[in-house]
Amino acid sequence: MMTAPAPFLLKDASVSRVMTQVCLALVPGIAAYAWLVGPAVLIQLVIASLAALLAEAVMLRLRGKPLAMFLSDGSAVVTAWLIALTFPPLAPWWLVATGTVFAIVVAKHLYGGLGQNPFNPAMVAFATCIVSFPALMAQWPSVGLQMPLLDQIDIILGLAPRVDALSGATPLDAMKTALKLGDGEIDVAHLLANQDIYGNFAGRGWEFVAAGYLIGGLWLWQRRLISWHAPLAFIAAFVAISGALWLYHPATFANPLFHLLSGGTMLGAFFIVTDPVSGCTTPRGKLIFGAGAGLLAYIVRVFGGYPDGVAFAVLLMNLSAPVIDLLTQPRIFGMKDES
Repeated sequence: MMTAPAPFLLKDASVSRVMTQVCLALVPGIAAYAWLVGPAVLIQLVIASLAALLAEAVMLRLRGKPLAMFLSDGSAVVTAWLIALTFPPLAPWWLVATGTVFAIVVAKHLYGGLGQNPFNPAMVAFATCIVSFPALMAQWPSVGLQMPLLDQIDIILGLAPRVDALSGATPLDAMKTALKLGDGEIDVAHLLANQDIYGNFAGRGWEFVAAGYLIGGLWLWQRRLISWHAPLAFIAAFVAISGALWLYHPATFANPLFHLLSGGTMLGAFFIVTDPVSGCTTPRGKLIFGAGAGLLAYIVRVFGGYPDGVAFAVLLMNLSAPVIDLLTQPRIFGMKDES
């Protein structure tokens, strides 16, 4: 009986199987999301998936690559789902489709396709669209909005007019706006305790969405599809900087729990910074990458011009990933360190 020589291990980890499990890990968060804002997010998932597969097919045809093999690997669908989950659920269909096509064509295939892209395609789509269409990217459903499925579909497809009552600020955006307008006279603790939009922790219902992503992320870690390094470093950096500033001036800075359970923190921790292509590959590199992304995301979120900074933080760290990997390569087995 032949066995594989150490230290190599045989493991069935095809791209399609990994991507399928990533999609399954997103399901708890998607379920909580759909419960919170209605079925519009499911419509956006379908639109993004169709746009991604169409763009992927066109680019594969232009590059002379086999369609069946690459279309079935699931990578385009994972990118599409991440885009749909980071865009407003009632955004017009063309906005989601445009962002998805841009991610597949520019951020993925123009760099050589799967495994060659230096930037996370979903974050490229988000950053591009929030800079190009800031008003549309800020139109999130108002808290407690109840709307039938057909009405939501009409708004997404542009068959019904968009009215101000359908959109409201996210908890992060509301917090930043209130503090800016208050000019230091508004207490964060008072805002969290007295405004309905913030719920019990970080946004009415949004903590359940964050918990869904956390459950899915832990399942990916348990399945050994991701390592603990980047997610733990990302969350630890968020807690460290937000906790330090909160202790320094609690009237101006929100507590760490608010930042962990709001915005894209949990989605970023387990599904964005763990991207094996655009992130780091060495254990120490993943720790540095995750920590850097967490610190930058908080800085952009609190001090920058956008309510959530995960996308910009990840893209900045994508630029640094090759250098980080180069400087954190482990010592070759049997070789001494150069002195």
